[in-house]
Parts: sequence; structure tokens; C-alpha cells
Amino acid sequence: MDADKYLERIGAGRPEKADLGALRELQLRHLKTVPFENLSIHLGEPIVLEQEALYRKVVERKRGGFCYELNGLFGGLLTELGYQVTYLAAKVNGGPLFDHLALRVDLDEPWLVDVGFGRFSHYPLRLDTAEPQDDPAGKFVLTRTADGDVEVTLNGQHEYVVETRPRPMSDFEPTCWWHQTSPKSHFTRSLTCSLLTDEGRITLSGHTLITTTDAAGRQEQVLDDEGVLTAYQRIFGFVLDRLPVVSAVSR
Repeated sequence: MDADKYLERIGAGRPEKADLGALRELQLRHLKTVPFENLSIHLGEPIVLEQEALYRKVVERKRGGFCYELNGLFGGLLTELGYQVTYLAAKVNGGPLFDHLALRVDLDEPWLVDVGFGRFSHYPLRLDTAEPQDDPAGKFVLTRTADGDVEVTLNGQHEYVVETRPRPMSDFEPTCWWHQTSPKSHFTRSLTCSLLTDEGRITLSGHTLITTTDAAGRQEQVLDDEGVLTAYQRIFGFVLDRLPVVSAVSR
């Protein structure tokens, strides 16, 4: 990994110290420059959970990815910058363990860092407190479960339950493969590409461009094929040579 090129990709300079202030800035910049997207599944591109492959995709090709890719690679960057990073497995909406990958970053306190969940916190969240935590995305509460895991809620709504034990990246490979291939996975049934903006969020779902802002609320625009390819380049910053099509496995 070339950490400086990765930092350039997200519009950040190399931090002087691996501290909380730099971590907050890195997370926010990542969310605003690297989209949450599942296009590889519908372009016939295998998703390989190895740092070199993820780096080529996200940094060199300026693409995005889903949780295993984005948090997996961001964890590598943070490690290169001197942070102590642990990969954590999470359950989403009562799903299986390893349905989601999140990061624990240990400073003076442990922090939950997540750049791969779509709409989520803009900044790191304290892992060791049940006190409400205000974030631009809303009010988060992290509560210990009877099993010793941590349930994350946003504005009173369940987001996911995250384990506290460390996991190697290889533990996430079977579920990552399942999400790429199973007709039961929501990732094989739909197309999405989404990015945090200064005003809210912008998402391209198939041919529908969805813009959400605090001022104007939700607005939708249906694009033709050419408009979709243009949007990927103009809004999300990467070029595709063909339209992604919902994979045959989901039909």
C-alpha cells in the first residue's frame, strides 16, 4: 500500500500524529470521496479481500465497494499511519455473524470506525460507553448485550450488533462470497452507489438518482443509460465501460 496515494485519493494529508482528531478527519473524508457501492457484483468482477486487490480497486481505479472492501482497506491505511486497528464482525438486522465488517481503533479509549455501512456515523463512536453520542447523522447509542457484544442504535433504531473479539480478514471471505453469489443477498438483487455530501447524501440506485438534503428533502431523477454512465463519472469519480446489470443469479 502506498499510504500517500491513498491519502491523496481521499483528499487528506498525512497526519502528524495518529490521534483522534486525525482519525475523525480521515473517516469523514473517506465517506465523502469513496462511494459505498456493489457494482462489481453486477459487472462480473470478483471481489478479492486482499489488500493489494482492494488498493488497486479503490485507490488506483477510484472505485468504491461494500463493507468488507472499504473497512478492510481503510483498516490497512490506519495501520500504516500508526493506529492500532482490530477487525470486528457484526450482525445486521438479525442476520448471520460476518454479515458486516467494522473497525475498532484503540487510542486512549476504544473507538468504532465504519466507512462501509452506507448511511452511518460521520465520525468515530466511543465503544466503551452507553451514553448517547451526537453525530451529524443523528444520536447513536452503543449498548452491551448479555453476550458481551455491542448493539448500535441510531435515533432509537437498531443498526447492527458488533462483536468485540478480533477477527482476521480471512474470516469474512465466506460471507463476502455469499453476498456476491446468493439470490438471497440484497447485494445481488439491486444496484447501489452512494456517497455522503456536504448537504446530505447522493445515491444512484439502478437508473434512479436520489439526492437527499436537509433543505430540500428527497428528490429523485430517472436517468437513461448514457445518463447513468455520466453520473458514475461526474458524481462518483470513476469511469465504467458498460452499464452494470443486476446479476442473473438474482433473477
